[in-house]
Amino acid sequence: METAQQFEGLERVLLPARDLHLAIGMFDGVHQGHRAVIDAAVASARADQGMAAVLTFWPHPSAIFRPENPTRLLFQGGTRMRVLNRLGLDAIITQPFSREFAEMEADRFVPWLKQRLPSLAGIYVGENFRYGRNRRGNVATLASAAAAQQVSVFCAPPVIVDGLPVSSTRIRELLTAGEVKKANVLLGYPYFAHGIVTPGKRLGRTLGFPTLNLPWTPPLRPRLGVYVTRISGERSSTPTPAVANYGLRPTVERTTEPRLEVHAIGTCPFGEGDEITVEWLHFLRAEAAFNTLDELRTQIARDRTAAQAYFNQPH
Repeated sequence: METAQQFEGLERVLLPARDLHLAIGMFDGVHQGHRAVIDAAVASARADQGMAAVLTFWPHPSAIFRPENPTRLLFQGGTRMRVLNRLGLDAIITQPFSREFAEMEADRFVPWLKQRLPSLAGIYVGENFRYGRNRRGNVATLASAAAAQQVSVFCAPPVIVDGLPVSSTRIRELLTAGEVKKANVLLGYPYFAHGIVTPGKRLGRTLGFPTLNLPWTPPLRPRLGVYVTRISGERSSTPTPAVANYGLRPTVERTTEPRLEVHAIGTCPFGEGDEITVEWLHFLRAEAAFNTLDELRTQIARDRTAAQAYFNQPH
């Protein structure tokens, strides 16, 4: 699949003069509810040989208005882009979010968009979409303003899972509780970490369980502990089963920032310097401190056995 064109700010967008179908939102996590909005834009674009794009924002508004307590996002901007690029979009537009932008009156928003995107034919949002100064704009005002510009508006209904709408807030709560399997259902794909393997202290190797060390500092920290995971990267066409520890390493070296260490089950095709993706599948246990390295070694062996059993089960 081709990578979408990326633009920093609406002032810099250069696209062919074909009908543009634009999904608008923060899209933190790009979960199932977000997909309903984006997929509708993509489907409409394909139906009329137009173009599908996303308009998103960075940073999150909370970073501007609550800098002392911003929303802990599921993904950094680059990781979010990786997910958006899977969705068949032609373009991804990231509009810088500032106080000045937030002060735009709601009735100016659609004309402002149309001026910068002359081929805008359709706007796609979720039912909770708000815009403009003091968030006064909603789907109804958006539809009215868009009609005056000969632009259609599609509002995606919420996606319901277990009786509740899918939301980034629900996913954050699940991840901080270690409920990664449930979080993955709401996301519609496995939660993941992505980065380049760096050298470690090789303690895992001396214990008989070599690990890949992946620098990874998500805004929202999942629950510390041991997870069943799988690793993918350019060196292998199939994911490698693995078990990972995300934590402060209290037995050997209590760190101030959590580290992600991944042990491949079986032959590991990856090494230092490789760019890899680690998908989180199942929470095994909370992180714990052990009195001796032998106790730690024994527990790691148990974790590996539990991960192997997970992969041997149908899912």
